[in-house]
Formats: sequence, structure tokens, C-alpha cells
Amino acid sequence: MHYKTAESLYTECEGNRWNYLDRARDCSKLTIPYIMPQDGFGSHSRLETPFQGVGARGTNNLASKLLLALLPPNAPFFRLKVDEQKLKEEGAPQEVLSEMETSLQAIEESIMDEVAKEAYRVGLHEALKHLIITGNVLLYMPEDGGLRVFHLDRFIVKRDPMGNVLYIATKEDIAYAALPDVIKEQIGVQKGKDETCSLYTACCLEGDKWHVFQDINGSRVPDSEGYFNLDESPFIPLRFSRIDGEDYGRGYVEEYLGDLQSLEALTKAIVEGSAAAAKVLFMVNPNGTTRPRTLAEAPNGGIVQGSQADVSVLQLNKFNDFRVAQETINQIKERLAHSFLITSAQVRNAERVTAEEIRMLSQELESALGGLYSLLSSEMQLPMIKRLMVILNKQKKLPKLPEDLVQPVVVTGIEALGRGNDLQKLDLFLAGAAQVVGAEAVGSFLNVGEYFKRRATALGIKTSGLMKSQEQLQMEQQQAQQMQMLQQLGPSGINAISKNADTAQKISAQEQQTSE
Repeated sequence: MHYKTAESLYTECEGNRWNYLDRARDCSKLTIPYIMPQDGFGSHSRLETPFQGVGARGTNNLASKLLLALLPPNAPFFRLKVDEQKLKEEGAPQEVLSEMETSLQAIEESIMDEVAKEAYRVGLHEALKHLIITGNVLLYMPEDGGLRVFHLDRFIVKRDPMGNVLYIATKEDIAYAALPDVIKEQIGVQKGKDETCSLYTACCLEGDKWHVFQDINGSRVPDSEGYFNLDESPFIPLRFSRIDGEDYGRGYVEEYLGDLQSLEALTKAIVEGSAAAAKVLFMVNPNGTTRPRTLAEAPNGGIVQGSQADVSVLQLNKFNDFRVAQETINQIKERLAHSFLITSAQVRNAERVTAEEIRMLSQELESALGGLYSLLSSEMQLPMIKRLMVILNKQKKLPKLPEDLVQPVVVTGIEALGRGNDLQKLDLFLAGAAQVVGAEAVGSFLNVGEYFKRRATALGIKTSGLMKSQEQLQMEQQQAQQMQMLQQLGPSGINAISKNADTAQKISAQEQQTSE
């Protein structure tokens, strides 16, 4: 299935996207309206403002947590892992493996410096907001660096039944005046300076290669055609949830759209009702002795003629109704706060709340996002690492690594959650053992070196050169024993040991001469 132009590919697949777009706009309207505005939105259009801010707060909070989990600022989010089994089969010594790991660690740091330099986190934070609200976003990583985010209304994607991407097409509006003269002549249409042209870009899977090309007004853009390997595509389509048989994903907000719609309606009713209740109106009996003009012109604390029975104040008497609505709002807010990992909602309302309670609740809620971490690890982090390595290789900033020996491995997200659970179990085991047999007796049952290794692994720390080897520990123990013996024997014992050592050296020297 081949397309002559990128525009024909985009137009044909565009109809399959409308259902997801409509749903995404409904979700955006109740959270962050500018993420996916209504169709036809322009620079002179106005955005609707929701009556509640829980959706926006939850989206920003969840996007920030995901960004810190997937791209931590203080450590690499991946490791370049060496195939130790293959090295052993080739007869490489252990020293070679240690040297390779040291060199690979320097390469990891270089890649992370490039991530910080190109401000990838800014683009990824925007992408995560789109994923949470609309469920879909497209990343573009050009060879000259940087990161571009395509919104759902600007790209299409086609997948096979297994979820593998077959086609990607994007649509961009470019000012006609900014086009090169060669392209203007090729288009053959004269436009004003303020008019725009639609640039279509297609990325199609052809065999084991990605075929990328662009066209404007049905004409192929010169020097825009190229081929990429399967794991080197500049386009990375992301989805929040994987749904079998569907080309697009569904957003996190869509799962809680009912609560957000109910919260919006109730908050609107409370706000408008409160505004009406705050209005003060005095009513005067038309048949009474009190005149409205007398009340209106009387100063504060003044004395007027009239009857109190002739004057009354308009009251709604809707307190009980407002109270029911407010209690329902509080329940919905609590549910949404738990769903969007808002920390303030995790702590119970009590005078004394322990730190352990807060930690357990936080871990329970973040572990619930394990499925999302798994999907983003395979569809976002790994393709990003591979594309970054390709870009740095072409810019001569990174050496070419043997693909059969070195492969990038993600160490954040679901892997970090798993290591965190291992660390928690280790600490609980050690604390429980200390309570049963005592802290001093634990050392006689526990292999301390192995415990330190497992703890370092759970924290993601490399122990090479940090921890003492078994040979070093034995040597230090022998030296300590010898020092203790020398202190016990005193000066005479030291002289005797030194004489014996000299005698043993002389005997061994004579034996060597005799054998020669």
C-alpha cells in the first residue's frame, strides 16, 4: 500500500481520527483548554474557562511526576549494557569488561549532557500533558537537535493489529513568504505574504526501512526524501494506553471524564447560586407606612418613620440544597485527587499522621501507574535513546558502538518501581530480623557484603571500585591478626619471628641455587 503524496495519505486516514479528536476536546475543555481547542480555533478566538481547577491541577501534577520518573534530573534514565555472556564466549578477560563499563558510563553522561543542552525535558513535559488529556502525541527529533511536539489534530498514525506503526503523516502551516524560491516555482501558485501553505510529511514503513518524504500542493519538496533504519526514525508516536485493534490511544482524563463533568456542573451551580444569594434586596410593603425613598436616602444609623413589618430582605433559603451539592463536590474532588496523585488528598484527616502512612499511600498510588511506565519505556524512552545515539554519531560526538555487544536498557519508570520495592523488602527484612534476634546477632547470620550489593542495585548505584573485594577483606583480616599477635608476643617474640623469617628465606635461597 503506497501513496503518491503525503497529502493523500493524511487525507485518507484523517477520518479515522475524528472520534478521538472529539473526545480529546471534551477532556481538554474540563482540564487545560489550550491543549486541544475546538476546531477552527485561531489567534482571535477565545477559550472557555472551566468553573473548577481540579482537572488542570491534577494534569499538571501527574505530568510533573511522570517527567521526574521517566527523565530524572540527577541520573541517567538508561544504561548501556554489555553482553557479558558473548564477551566470555570470545575469551575476553574480566578487566576488559570493567574498562568497557567505565567507557560506556562516560558515553551515558555525554548523552545526558545533550538532553540537558537541547532542553528535551521542556518538550517532553508538553508531550506528557497531551498524553494525559488526549491520549496521543507525536515527537519529532531532527538531526540538527531539539524536539518538536505534534498535537493530535496535526498528525495521523496507522498501526497493524499488533500495534506496530505502519504510516505516519503530519500537516504544518508554513508562511508562503518563508518558502524558498525553488519550492515557490514548483508550487506554481502565487500567494500573498500573509497567506500560508500546507506542508505534508509522510513516514511509511517499506520492508525494513522507513521512507520519509514531503510535499506541498501535491508537489514533492526537493531533497526531502530519505530512508531510515527501523530504530532510527525521527518520528516517535506515543499513546497513553494501548487498545488492541485501535490506531490511537485513550487519555487518562477520559477515564475520569464522568467525575470531571459532574464536578463542573455542580461547581457552576454553586458559584452561580452563591452569586445570586450574595445579592441583597430590601422589599417594602406597598400598602405600609414605610416609603422606599425614606430607606434609600437614610444615612447609616439615621432615624426614620416607618414600621419594621413593612420591610423584609429577599432570601433564597437554599442552604440545605447547597450543602448537599458541596458534599458531593468534596467526594468527587477526593476521588479525582487520588486518581491524579495529588499528595494532599492522600493524607487522612487526623491530628497525628505518621510519615510511614504518607510513604505507603504514595507508593501504592504510584505503583498503580506501572502499566503506563511500561508502555512509555518501550514506546518513548528506548526510541529516544536510539535516536539520540544516531544523531550524536552523525555529529561526531559519540563513537560507533557495536550493536551485537552493547544495547541501551531503560533503568527508570517501571524498573525503578521494581527496584524501589526490592529496597523496601530488604529494609523490612533487616528491621524484622533485628527485632527478633537483636541487632548484634544479625551479623552472624547475614552476609553483609551481599546485602550491600543488593541494596546498591536497588538504588541503581554501581559498586565497581566502591566496595572492597573478598581478597581485600581477607588480606586486611590477616594483617589485623598479625598485628594482634605481635602486640601479644612483645619485643622478644618479634625478634624470634624475624629470625625465623630470615632463616626461612636463606633456606629457600639455597634450595634454588642447588636446583639450578
